[in-house]
Amino acid sequence: MKVFQLSVLQIVDGTATTLTSASDLSSFSFYQRGSVGEFMGFMTKTVAERTADGQRQSVQENSYFAHVYNSGQENLAGEFAASLFLEIRQSLNGVRALAVVITDEEYPVRPAFSLLQKVIDDFLTSVPKASYSNPSSIDFPAARAYLAQYQDPKAADQIMRVQAELDETKIVLHKTIEGVLQRGENLDNLVERSNALSAQSKMFYKTAKQQNSCCVIT
Repeated sequence: MKVFQLSVLQIVDGTATTLTSASDLSSFSFYQRGSVGEFMGFMTKTVAERTADGQRQSVQENSYFAHVYNSGQENLAGEFAASLFLEIRQSLNGVRALAVVITDEEYPVRPAFSLLQKVIDDFLTSVPKASYSNPSSIDFPAARAYLAQYQDPKAADQIMRVQAELDETKIVLHKTIEGVLQRGENLDNLVERSNALSAQSKMFYKTAKQQNSCCVIT
């Protein structure tokens, strides 16, 4: 079981921007990590922009999951407060905040959503809203700490026992990323048009798709 990436993003006018992110790509080969990391960022943004307020969803793509949770909670600090993926989102003055985690298919649902709730709570209380316009200035070391802590879901589950049981029946499951795309959208076209992916990563995606590779989202 593996947690690959944990990100906090903001949504402004339907467009997602990463505020902070932590990754562990050590299970991939050294030469794949750059392209894999770019694709995880791309898929995090794609899922984040297509998850409705108040919705939990888990998006499966090959052997990866993106778990998404829209908490709808108030900003606790009066501030604005994410593989394969997982997301938490809230609304504040027309701006939405999210947390997204990317895991492998063996990682259990409950610890994943517990992780997102904890991350978004901490982010909302510790990161000033004024810093959101300059993500490079944001210092949120808790993301790296949580990424390491939740690699072991059994240990994390001890923390979750004091929380209410997660109603897993309310989570929308999509078997592929195509399930969250809007009518007329196509993943291949989104990849080709993406400015976040290098030419090398786009070629890597096409090759991996043809080979049904286990190492990237296809």
